[in-house]
Amino acid sequence: MRNWNVLKSRYLQDELPIRLGNLASNLARIKSRCQNSANGELVESLLQESKLFIEWTAKDAEVEIAAELVELQVQLACWQYSWVRIWDDAEQRMRMAEVAKIWSEKVLNMSGLLAVN
Repeated sequence: MRNWNVLKSRYLQDELPIRLGNLASNLARIKSRCQNSANGELVESLLQESKLFIEWTAKDAEVEIAAELVELQVQLACWQYSWVRIWDDAEQRMRMAEVAKIWSEKVLNMSGLLAVN
């Protein structure tokens, strides 16, 4: 069992763009780990961690970004709710991977980390 309080304390030390970058990275890991059905436990853990990242981040973000993050959090919760059905079906798992990729790119763009100075 993970110590979420330790993770939260560490996560909140970073500025908002870095936190969003970490969330985007988690979503990219979800996408890549969906390729192998043996990674179910890891992906399930990444879903939970990502939901917490959103909870810890949205309050510090601009309203538009926070709204997008809440939409993403709902998507993650839906995946968790239907977890067994999704993970056991390769087609649904690949669909989840594609949506996770889209969200990863979207969150990375929101972070501003790719902006040219």
